[in-house]
Amino acid sequence: MIGFAFAGLVLGLILGVYCPFRVPPEYARLLAVAVMAGMDAVLGGMRASLEGNYDAQVFISGFFINGILAAFLCYAGNLIGIDLYLVAVLIFGMRVFQNMGIIRRLYMGK
Repeated sequence: MIGFAFAGLVLGLILGVYCPFRVPPEYARLLAVAVMAGMDAVLGGMRASLEGNYDAQVFISGFFINGILAAFLCYAGNLIGIDLYLVAVLIFGMRVFQNMGIIRRLYMGK
């Protein structure tokens, strides 16, 4: 299982280095929020796996639905002139750090 994650990480790094991709500035905020939502889902899946209650359907649905919903809310905020992406980045950032803290404690056995 960890081998697949490591292989995916290496493949992503290689593709990122050799296939540069530029995001148009008007979509950069949406992509940033979607990436934060994805990081939250991945770390939440790791946490659930370590706690022994991982469910693949919950992970996959959370990964895509959170990313799409967050990007849509940011897009809607842009349409009405409100920077909702800041709220989304703040919330997902808090969740990422919370999950990292719990994962650290689970690895330390406390």
